[in-house]
Amino acid sequence: MTRWKCSFKYILANKAETEALGASLAEIAIPGDIIALKGTLGSGKSVLARAFIRKYLKTTENIPSPTFTLVQTYDMGFVPVYHFDLYRIINSEETIELGIEEAFSEGISLIEWPERLGSYLPKNHLQIWLRVNNKDSIRNIQLAGPDSWQTRLNNLFSEEPENV
Repeated sequence: MTRWKCSFKYILANKAETEALGASLAEIAIPGDIIALKGTLGSGKSVLARAFIRKYLKTTENIPSPTFTLVQTYDMGFVPVYHFDLYRIINSEETIELGIEEAFSEGISLIEWPERLGSYLPKNHLQIWLRVNNKDSIRNIQLAGPDSWQTRLNNLFSEEPENV
């Protein structure tokens, strides 16, 4: 298992706070970033990814889920954003056909179900675990990544909670 240089734990009380985190991450994302979203069905992965994309593209339009298409590409920002949903992937080799290598080299990638990538998931990614407490819908999240994320996450989590 990878040992991360930086790690943050946070509680998101509701969907709006999950969306706010996604929007905040869009503000600190840079070309080449890979954000791996892990969690069970209904944990908020798509909510976070959609909020990220809306903020990055500066739009209020509905962002479709790539559940059936496996990838949605948004090429209207500074660099393209790729939103992958790998839930239906059985073999990690299938991801090559999705253009995932191109996405990693030229854009920002948001990946739901990143464990389906196996060894194709680059080590230099931000990992976000979302765990939902079904009793009250509070989400416990943990963000972890390599040194390249340290300063950006420090700045993000040093803000007041209502800004996250």
